[in-house]
Amino acid sequence: MRDDIQIGIIGGGAMAEALTAGMVHAGTLPPSQISVSEHKAMRCDELMHRYGVHAQVGAESFLPRISVLILAVKPAAAAVAMRETAPLLKKGALVLSIVAGLTIAEIEAAYPQHPVIRAMPNTPLAVGAGISAYARGMYADTEYAGTAEMVLGSAGRTIEVHESDLDAVTGLSGSGPAYAFLILEALVEGGVAAGLKRETASVLAAQTLLGAAQMALTAKQSPADLRAAVTSPAGTTAAGLRVMEHAGVRSALIEAVLAGAERSRELGRG
Repeated sequence: MRDDIQIGIIGGGAMAEALTAGMVHAGTLPPSQISVSEHKAMRCDELMHRYGVHAQVGAESFLPRISVLILAVKPAAAAVAMRETAPLLKKGALVLSIVAGLTIAEIEAAYPQHPVIRAMPNTPLAVGAGISAYARGMYADTEYAGTAEMVLGSAGRTIEVHESDLDAVTGLSGSGPAYAFLILEALVEGGVAAGLKRETASVLAAQTLLGAAQMALTAKQSPADLRAAVTSPAGTTAAGLRVMEHAGVRSALIEAVLAGAERSRELGRG
């Protein structure tokens, strides 16, 4: 546990709460070292009650003392948030942004001389199983990267990338949970059509995806090798895979990632 870090979060939405919950539940930081600024007083009360953190309308009281500022507002509110927080922010504080489409150059222009890290997390952060890709700005050295990994890693895994890769990251892991949910929906419907109760099919399908993902993360084989290992010639799995390939499932997922990445680029261009 680090007692030299004070975190200030601008925004109290789902991602901000996921990071807060991750840090508190993992014991990364005590609640007393986390402050949240949220414009809805009722939401502030919820966050204080659930996690024991400081939560308030306005950030003026904590900006001069925090060592990490997390920007977690909606893209449309980012310019105002940066303009209001920059003059009061403690010198040398790390600015960690999870605002979609907000570039490192834009953040560095708003916070001159501050180390900046831009991150793209995904929604499984809410259950401690997210993945956050991040890119460093010109003043963010390995020490600041370590701080960002501590914060983001409290609710999942982290990986460093170049900023130019973040659009592709958005199309893959940022949007990926929705693709997984669609696949999960289809597997459940298939199970029901095959005669299972919906509740049973839902548990079987969800645990199967979870287990397959865990195998992919821990095994030394590639996904293709893992798929081949469970596919007996002329067996049930081979029959199912043949239908999926014929229906274009593989190409549809590839195109989905590419479409998501392109849309991210479009949003970044305004």
